[in-house]
Formats: sequence, structure tokens, C-alpha cells
Amino acid sequence: MLQKLLIANRGEIACRIIRTAKRLGIRTVAVYSDADRHAQHVQLADESVYLGPAPSAESYLVVDKVIQAARDTGADAIHPGYGFLSENEDFAEACSKHDIIFVGPPVSAIAAMGSKSAAKAIMSEADVPLVPGYHGSEQSIEKLQAEAQKIGFPVLLKAAYGGGGKGMRIVNQDSEFADALKSAKREAQASFGNDKMLVEKYLGNPRHVEIQVFCDQHGNAVYLAERDCSVQRRHQKVIEEAPAPAISQRTREAMGEAAIRAAQAIDYVGAGTVEFLLDSDSKFYFMEMNTRLQVEHPVTEMVTGQDLVEWQLLVASGETLPLAQDQIQVTGHAFEARIYAEDPEHEFLPSTGTLHVLRTPATDSHIRIDSGVIEGDEVSAYYDPMIAKLIVWGENRTIALRRLVQALHEYRVGGVKTNIDFLRRIANHQQFQRAELTTRFIEKYESDLFVDTQPLVAEYAVIAALAEVSGTVTASANPWAQRNAFRLNQAPCFELALQYQDEAVNVAIEQTPQGWIQADQPDIVWQAHYQGDRLIVSRNQRQFSVYVFNAGNEITVFTEQASLRFIRHRVADTLSDDQATGSMTAPMNGTIVEVMVATGDTVAADQAVVIMEAMKMEYTIRASHAGTVENVFYAAGDLVSDGAELLSITPEES
Repeated sequence: MLQKLLIANRGEIACRIIRTAKRLGIRTVAVYSDADRHAQHVQLADESVYLGPAPSAESYLVVDKVIQAARDTGADAIHPGYGFLSENEDFAEACSKHDIIFVGPPVSAIAAMGSKSAAKAIMSEADVPLVPGYHGSEQSIEKLQAEAQKIGFPVLLKAAYGGGGKGMRIVNQDSEFADALKSAKREAQASFGNDKMLVEKYLGNPRHVEIQVFCDQHGNAVYLAERDCSVQRRHQKVIEEAPAPAISQRTREAMGEAAIRAAQAIDYVGAGTVEFLLDSDSKFYFMEMNTRLQVEHPVTEMVTGQDLVEWQLLVASGETLPLAQDQIQVTGHAFEARIYAEDPEHEFLPSTGTLHVLRTPATDSHIRIDSGVIEGDEVSAYYDPMIAKLIVWGENRTIALRRLVQALHEYRVGGVKTNIDFLRRIANHQQFQRAELTTRFIEKYESDLFVDTQPLVAEYAVIAALAEVSGTVTASANPWAQRNAFRLNQAPCFELALQYQDEAVNVAIEQTPQGWIQADQPDIVWQAHYQGDRLIVSRNQRQFSVYVFNAGNEITVFTEQASLRFIRHRVADTLSDDQATGSMTAPMNGTIVEVMVATGDTVAADQAVVIMEAMKMEYTIRASHAGTVENVFYAAGDLVSDGAELLSITPEES
């Protein structure tokens, strides 16, 4: 068995690997950057080694630094986790050269599957069904566009050496091809160091179903059930489940056997995932093979009762697979919801900041939380904005889904925007509950899933004010010692100035014998009191409970319907309409990738003007109105902060 394991990763996956290694008696070494100096994976490991500055290209992605860290600490193995160097053949080769065990497949297998175009050729030879497409080496725009025209639009551009939805674009018509290719290649180069692309026919309504495979060094291979990962945004998975619902046993076995053929065709060793597109006629097509542990592996662990990281470490040590195919049992159903610091209502823009509040459901045999952060930690602009993975198990899909909904109700995060409400809406959606799944699920039910919270603002602001007066009353009989709404010879009144997104929200409530009222809504009577950490609220005698968290200048109101985050309004922070006119600001912390206009240029409304990159994804900023570019304040490569003015546009005269 391995003696000391270096984890060449960070965050929740590093923490997850460390826990299994410790259970097996293996000492662990963490690596970290400037941004992760106090991170949880560093605290959990037996030792830690500093790699360098926060940008991953200067720390976690520097092969020589990671190898040197392993040599300096005497680690005999390196686990790459997922992302970063996990599918980098040069890194695996470097491990081999320094007699360090790479906890993953052979270099040849990574190379074979690392190029999606090469992988397609291998899969064709192995009799694994393929989606029609072009996987050749010629990469001129003319060639790629001609192949797209031959396949027929819509087509899917994919980074040949990519994964995780990066370097991927759907192109609906010929006129969009050149811009989409340029953007996809740029993102692929930034994420994987290679901008080679392939072109495939885009299937309009498929499901994304993947098979977990495992192979050892002795020729044994098994598949551990399948996962449905159809619910995605920007080609990145949002909710996964195992086993995949509404699939016949015949199809399930055929996919499993095809996955084994795929793995054996490249002499695979270790954990891998073969991903398929499944159409409505139960026909499936090979999409790609990920030569690493997947983010969503916990749902497989929940239904099989196996620890896949333990399997990885056993196989890396030269042992045989713990189970044969006929010994693998699937029991019950499991879901995984990825909890991200992002804003679903604004194109899933990442949200950075401090986790002032982090309340999670209690974990047990039914509920598991994989996370790399605790309350008070920072969500950085440098890395993926995942806060945690919430995994639930139930005796069947219905019970598991109920537990998922309940657990999401109990998950509360303050300090950053999150997708928790969005996840709840998916889990509660009638079609999701019926397992009517496709990769276009979010797009198809957009009007149900993206809810306008504006109608809730006024009511939630009142609740925030009620929380203030309910939480500040002291036991003193002296009115001057009380921080409530007391006013001499007048009815108690409390005022609270808040801001929700870009809107100022001012609340004034007055206490009457019946309860609290607003002057403009005297027919609505509010009452509130704390019961533990819950605020019990009554609105015209309809009682419900909420959670209100107050951290510095931020007040977050959580209900079963939604969570709204208010900022205490400060006049100095407010720009007048005249001051704000024409300015274009950064929606997040990040890096400028490209400035597409120059001073003096004329732009149209909604024209792309700046491309930013944050948390490994690109975001296009568009002109809010037509006019002339007056000033450009940043250039490609510059780091910018959330709210920084990028450029100004003088509106055209009407």
C-alpha cells in the first residue's frame, strides 16, 4: 500500500481524498497557492507545500513545482483529483520519470482519450457508437466551417483536449461559426493549453448518461452502474443522479459493456468515466472518456456502497479490483446538487466574497456534504466557485428527491450569491420529478426556473426590518437603554435603508397595539419574534418562519420560497443617474481577455465590447446602449475588480 500521498489539487476534492487516505493510514501532503494559504485542505493534510501565486498557471498547473513538492516530502504517490493536471499526460509522464506513482491511468491512455479526435477513431475500432462529426487534424477555419456545413447545423464545437464544458460552443447557423470558433479556441487555450477543435452534429434533445468504469493492472474491468447528468448549464452539470431513471435493463447493460470495450481498447487502469448521449429511441453515442475521477462520483458511491477513492489507491498500489462485475450491487437512488457561488438570474456570473453565513443540513447515512470551505472562508476569483456538493440517498427516486428538496431548504449561505434557490426550483419542477430529462432541460423550462424576485423585495425588506427590531430589544426597563423603535410621546417607529441589487429599498414600520404596520399599507399587520435562530413572522395572522442573517452591512432573508440578499444602503455608495450614464462596469472580479473597441469607435446597443475571464469561464460584456466610446480604462491581461468601470460610452443623440 502507498505510504505518503500528495494531492495535486485544492478545495473539496482535495479534502475528500485526504479523508479516505487518512482512513487507510496513508499520510497526506497538500499543496497550496497564495489564495489557499489558510484553506481547509491545507488544514486537513499532514503536511503542506507552498506552490506560488494565486493564478493556477503559476501554482497548481506548474508540473515542476508539484513534482518537486512530492520529492521534497518523500511522497511515493500523487493523486491529481479532477481538473488542473488530472488529465495532463506530461504530468503523468513526469511522475513516472521520478518514480512517483500517478494515481490514474497510464500515460498512453490519457494521451489516447486526451485528444477527442483520436478517441473517436479508437472508439470506432472498438465498435462503440459515435455521433457524426469531424475529428481531423486540419484546423483552418475554412476546413472546420466546411465540415460543419457538411454535417449540417446546428453543430457543436468542442475543445479536442478539453472537458467540463470549457472550449465548447453550440453554433446554430453558418453566420455564427467564425465568432464561436474564435471564442471556443481562446477558452480552450486558456484552460487546457491547446486550442485544437472538433466539430460534431448537435443532438437537440438527448440525455447525458455516463458509465463509471474501473480497471486494474491485472486485466480486470467492471462498470459501477450509470449516472444521468442531463441537467446542465453552459455544458456544465448542475444535478446528477444514479442510477439513470427510465432506462431499460437492456440499454443499461449495453452501455456498460460498450464502456468496458472503450476502456479495454486503450489498456485502461484506474477510475474512468465513459460519457454517452442517449436519444429518445434508446440509441446511445460515445461522447468522450474522462480519464479521472468525476465531480459526481459520490452518487455512484451512495448507491453501490463503495469508496471509489479507496479503489483508486488500491489499484495504484497494484492490487486487484475489490469486486467482480456480478458482485456489484446497486441499492436505492442518489442525487448530487452542485452548490455554487454564482448568480443564476444574471447568466450564472460567479460571485466572490466571504462566506459570512454557512448553515448546512445535518449529515447522516442519507445526506452527505463534500466541501472544501467553512464559514468565514473566502470564495476567490481565481478558481472554480463551487462551495459544496450536496449528496442525498433514498430507497427509491421519489424518496431521494424529497430528501434533496428538504436538504436544499436547510442549506443557507450568506456573503455571496448562490444557486441554491435555482437548485430547489429544478428539484421541485414537475418534469424533473417525472424524470423527463434532457440536456436542454434548463433552456426548455427557463420561464419556470428563472423567477423574477422583484415582487418579493418589498415584503422581504419588511421582514429584514422586523428582524432588526425583534433582535435588538433588551431586557432593560430604561427606554434609553433599549435599541428598539422607542420614541418619546409617539408610536414606536423603525426605519431601515437597504439596497437590493441596484435598487434602493427604504422601509419604515410603526408599532401599533395590533402589531407593526407601514404607513402606506395600514391594512397589513406584522408581528415577529425569535424562536432560537428562527424568526417567527405573522402577516395578518398567517404565520411562517424565516431565517435572517445579519453580517456587517449585509442582511440575508431566507424563506422556503427564496433567499434575498440586501446591503445596508449608504448614500456615498450611490451614483446619480447622470453619473452612471454611459459607464460599463465589471460584473465580477476577473481578467480582461479582449477589449473589442477603441476610443472613438461607434457602437450599437448590445454590441460585444469586452470579454472577461473569471473562474475559468469567459463572459462577454455588451454595450447597454448605442453611442461613441469615450474612454477605455483597461487592456487585455489586466485584473479588474467587481464594479470597476471598464469603459464609457457617450449615448448617441436622439
